[in-house]
Formats: sequence, C-alpha cells, structure tokens
Amino acid sequence: MKPDEKLAIAVIGTGYVGLTTGLALAYLGHRVTCVDKNEAIVEKLNAGEATIYEPGVQELLAESAENIAFTGSMAGCLHNPDIIIIAVGTPAKLNGDTDLCFVEAAAREVGALLAPGKPVVLVNKSTVPIGTARRVETVVKEELAKRGVSCRFSVASNPEFLREGAALHDTFYPDRIVVGAEDVGAANLVRQMYAPILEQSFTPPKAAPRPEGYALPALVTTSPTSAELIKYAANAFLAMKISFINEFAVLSDRVGADIREVARGIGLDRRIGPGFLNAGAGWGGSCFPKDTRSILFTARQYNHDLLLVGAAVEANCRQRKTVIEKLQAALKVIRGSTIGILGLSFKANTDDIRDSAAIDVIRELLEMGARVRVYDPVAMEKYRQGFPEQDLFYAASVAEAAREADALVLLTDWEEFLHQPWRRIAGEMRAKVFIDGRNLMRGDEMRRWGYQYMGIGCQ
Repeated sequence: MKPDEKLAIAVIGTGYVGLTTGLALAYLGHRVTCVDKNEAIVEKLNAGEATIYEPGVQELLAESAENIAFTGSMAGCLHNPDIIIIAVGTPAKLNGDTDLCFVEAAAREVGALLAPGKPVVLVNKSTVPIGTARRVETVVKEELAKRGVSCRFSVASNPEFLREGAALHDTFYPDRIVVGAEDVGAANLVRQMYAPILEQSFTPPKAAPRPEGYALPALVTTSPTSAELIKYAANAFLAMKISFINEFAVLSDRVGADIREVARGIGLDRRIGPGFLNAGAGWGGSCFPKDTRSILFTARQYNHDLLLVGAAVEANCRQRKTVIEKLQAALKVIRGSTIGILGLSFKANTDDIRDSAAIDVIRELLEMGARVRVYDPVAMEKYRQGFPEQDLFYAASVAEAAREADALVLLTDWEEFLHQPWRRIAGEMRAKVFIDGRNLMRGDEMRRWGYQYMGIGCQ
C-alpha cells in the first residue's frame, strides 16, 4: 500500500468521538463507513443532520459527504476494510469500574463477520481500562474460532484527547497522536491514516481553520498498555490541576487575594503553564469524573492508592458546595428564595450535562426549599429529560430567569452571558445577588450596575 493511499475505514459508534473522528477522516479523503445500531441516528446522519451538538459538525457533514456513509448494519461495512475503529460508549459502573459491554459486543460482531483477506487493524478509540486491547483481541479470536475462520488482524490503542466544544479543532490540530500496538505493521497503518494531520498537508475545513503558528503534532508509538494508561494519566492530571486552583481559590477568598492573579502568576512558569488554571465551581462532563473514578478503581485492583487523584475528586465535590455557601452568606435564608441558574451544561459550547455543577447546585437548592429558575442556550431539553421530577421553571432567556429572583448563579461560561443588558436585568430582580461560578464577568462592572457580586476566589 502506498504511503499516500487513502484507506477504507469502518467506525463503530457515532457518538461524540465516533462521529467526530469519522467525519474528520472522511474530510481527509479516506473512505469511511460509520455504523450505529440506532436507526433513527443513521437516518438523520444520512439526511445530513448532525446528531450531536458540537460546533462545526453540521458543516463538516456537508463537506465530507462524498467520502462517508452511515449504516445500521455492521455487515455492510466489514467487506474489506483496512482499519476498524471501535468508538462505542464506555459507561461507568456503580463501583467506578468501566463497563466494557459495548466494546466487547462490537468485538464479537467483528469476529463474527470478519472475512479472510488483507490484514485489518482494530483500533480502540473509546476510553478503556488497561488490558482492553488484549481483551478485544481475545474476543475476536474466540469468534473466529467458532466459525473456523482464519483472519489476519491486529489490535491497536489510539486514545482520543478531544475537548467537548472544540472537538474538530483537537482532531485536526492535536498536540500529539498516541498509537499503542505490538505489531509494527499495525502502527504504520494507523500512522498512514493520520498522515495528513501529522504532516498538515490538508486544506483546513471552513469549520476548523488552522491556528496561526500551529506546530506539527508529535506521534507517540508505544505499547497498548502504555497508550491506555496515557489517556487516564492525562485526564487525571488535568482534573488535579483544576482541583488545585479551586482549592487555592477558596483560600484566596478567605485571605483577600485574587485567584485570577495567582493563576496568572504561577501559569507563567513554563513548568506549570496557564491551561486548566481557571477557578470555578468544579469540573464535570463525560471524561474527568468517569476516568478519575475508573483509574482509582484500577489502581486498587493492583493494591495501590492514587492519593492525589482521590484528593482531586474529593476537592471537586467540595467545590460545588462553595456556591451554596456564598448564597447563604448573601441571602442568609435560602428557603423561599428564588434563584436563577445560568448554565446547565458542564461547559460552554456543548449540551452535555453529565456531572455538571448545575446538577448538584440545583438539587441542593431544591432540598433547601428554594424556587429555581434555569436558563441555558442549548442544554435545557437534555436537563429536562434527565431530571423530569424536579420542579423547575425553564426560562426562555437570561432576563426571564432573573425576573423577581433574589440571586443569579452563573455555572457555565457561555459567551452569550457576556452580552446581556445587565443594568436593565438588575432592575427586574428582587435582590441583586450574583454568584459567578466561572469568574466570567467583570466584578467591578457588575457592582457598578447594582449587583452584590461574588466570584470564586476573587471579588
């Protein structure tokens, strides 16, 4: 196979990672077939309609249309692929372990359908515990043995490092691409799949322009076990970094420092760096909470305690309570108060509410007897579906959430919140308490407009 030859790629799963990866690879010129068991999702994608909320995905669907197809049957995409990417969900179990039922089901189906022919590489793209590459290889071999079929295949680990809200940027312009494989041929084929990204030889899509001054990404080739651990170590470290600055934010409040200045002061140290030093109401989403619990579970299986990771998780839980404490300090009595919540998703530019700070804050406020009004630009329907039992008022705007409210609590850093008529909104509130759980607003301006403003670690 020529180094610049385009590959036939099957992507199993069209969730956040699968769809983003499939579209990017199709845009690069590979022939991609995405498979999903949910026929409704397949129909929408074939009609050119994005099924996830992620900036640029709708546009990339149109730009990649000639190289990508969507199907509900795996049999339709395993005729003669070069690479099969497993990008299915890996939900958390109650004990913190990762549930691999969807990964193993995909591996079984691959083994039941794979036909003799050219070698194929199975790529684990889902975030999976250590040893999963070996487990997938075993499952496929068992299914092939049942059929009495001999196929040449290898398994590689290729973890994703995508940020929700910036997934296309992170796919086309990554810091590094990690490939874990025991077989050199498999590693080389995965490298060929990513060659346009590694060399930046493609014309940037309109939805994801190339950043000015972007340097070529590194390719890290290693063992599957190391690749699997790299993913967990990266997320655990970033979670610890956020929890670290949040702990200092609490101390900043008590001693009168400004955590934004503290973060800038330490972030200028190249050994530390400025990323993930934004204090707030804590981290959430689909990755950090699940992955920190999973690696803690794995470490315990090997009779080892990851004390720093455990402390980061504990600090994050405690950070959610700082919002309630600030409300109590300002209002004295929560029961009977009307609180407006601004932002339900765990971060801006996504409708993902998984482990969002809003979940804990709203639950606590309702238990304390508050009336809660909520507003989010895109995540309200997901929240309504996830918590139908909660008695909430879903506002159509920031102004409606604030009307007759005693306090506003900002929990998601949507840019929309920066461009509100805050002076007029203040006049419609009963009291003018504003808790900025993301340090998004300028405190001096909010106070000038009449708000009793409180940030996290800053005034």
